[in-house]
Amino acid sequence: MNVKDSEFKSLLQAHKKIAVYGLSPDPGKASHYVPKYMQDQGWDVVGVYPKLHDTGFKIYQTLKEVPAEYRKFINVFRRSDHLPEVMDEILELDGVEVVWIQLGIEHEEAEARAEKAGIKVVSNRCLIIEHKKWF
Repeated sequence: MNVKDSEFKSLLQAHKKIAVYGLSPDPGKASHYVPKYMQDQGWDVVGVYPKLHDTGFKIYQTLKEVPAEYRKFINVFRRSDHLPEVMDEILELDGVEVVWIQLGIEHEEAEARAEKAGIKVVSNRCLIIEHKKWF
């Protein structure tokens, strides 16, 4: 992680559009209720999920399909062992500024690759917790 906790508020203020990689159709999963919380707080959220679903979010099946303005801030909900492949996809895109990896998820090597590419990386942090702390 190359972002200090004290930078979280300004990072979120600067990025009001978020692409959520792994946005689940199950409202009981964090990968659904965390994006819903951010949407309810005024962020414009789209999801990436292999199967299309209608749960109040625009869903794309791949990151490449997501409009560029949403790909500046990518919130990742995938198991740690999947992060290298997720990062491969992210690094193929232009314009990614922030990769926020949710609480309980981290992969040092994958994060280092993103950091080397000039991307800000936050890992093992929950958007709900940080939003409530800073706003």
